[in-house]
Amino acid sequence: MKSDMQLRDDVQAELAWEPSIDASQVGVIAHAGVVTLTGRLNSYAQKATIEDVVWRVGGVKAIALELEVALPSDQMRNDSDIALAVENALQWYVTVPERNIRVKVEKGWVTLSGEVEWDFQRQAAAHAVRHLTGVRGLSNQLTLKPRATPSDIGERVTAALQRHAQREAHQIWASVAGSTVTLHGHVDAWSDRAEAQAAAWAAPGVTRVVNEITLK
Repeated sequence: MKSDMQLRDDVQAELAWEPSIDASQVGVIAHAGVVTLTGRLNSYAQKATIEDVVWRVGGVKAIALELEVALPSDQMRNDSDIALAVENALQWYVTVPERNIRVKVEKGWVTLSGEVEWDFQRQAAAHAVRHLTGVRGLSNQLTLKPRATPSDIGERVTAALQRHAQREAHQIWASVAGSTVTLHGHVDAWSDRAEAQAAAWAAPGVTRVVNEITLK
């Protein structure tokens, strides 16, 4: 298990390694696997990317985001302009069924609501929005449409875990209740946990994934 100092140093090194963000603007505190990030950023895209980067570091169990988005004056947009940009972005993103998505913008904060069929569509909608100029934050409230759940959903999820998680698969197992899949087990890295969750979401009929996988 990493010490607090080692985990902090690893997070700082990973942030510095990522060319798309300015790591000098981010403060890092680590304690018992919980990483607290502080600072002021000039875009929501940087905030979202920083979170993704930190999850890549082994030993991170939780993240406290205390990052403030302070847009430069030349990136300020009114809510009407942001809403129009979001609508256009969703229309141009080929994997997003934009007709089923409602958009609300309040003081630069974008809320997406409605129903889509797959989790990858929900994630794609968020990705289409996070890089737009003027966006200060994003609430992804998209839900998945109920679908017929195959009777062998448990076997399908288990097979997917074996394909995706490989060496970790024997330490992960799934239980199924209706269209909800709950993942159990232990892995060495957060990336393995996230990969198992992505594999479960890809199963047909799944509308909810509860990830109870813990880090060793």
